[in-house]
Amino acid sequence: MSLLSRLFGTKPDPREPLRPLWLRVIDLARDPEWYATCGVADSVTGRFDVICAVVSAVMIRLEASELRAESAFLTEFFVEDMDGQLREFGVNDVVVGKRMGKLMGLLGGRLGAYREAILAGDTETLSAAVSRNFSLTDNGSAQCVAQRMMDLARRLEATTDEALLAAEIAA
Repeated sequence: MSLLSRLFGTKPDPREPLRPLWLRVIDLARDPEWYATCGVADSVTGRFDVICAVVSAVMIRLEASELRAESAFLTEFFVEDMDGQLREFGVNDVVVGKRMGKLMGLLGGRLGAYREAILAGDTETLSAAVSRNFSLTDNGSAQCVAQRMMDLARRLEATTDEALLAAEIAA
């Protein structure tokens, strides 16, 4: 969809059906248990780590279904959100593109690191990936984070495509 079409509303935004799922991703990443129980650093970096973990789990689920194409739209929401966050932090227009490239690289790298372990159900390998990619407090536990990610992946797997688009993730 072209920028002009989006701006002037000549066509519906094809991403709109995924907005509830994106909002649910944000909600899951804000769950205090990541920080209180698992010891993820409650900082900008720690929050970014969690959003990447949740987005990765959801994207892995989307890639394994008929919703494969929709994973690109979820990525667009991620980019839009991160762009807004950078601007809110006062990053100027000249630097935003460069920072966005770096953030997308981080998301892609983490998605790759987490994908194989999640698909194999290998919590030990996932824990090692978490150790390399998460900002944890002194009491933080990569194993705890990996277990939460695996639990989320199992819940996502048990969720139908229709329910996933409605952001109704299985319990």
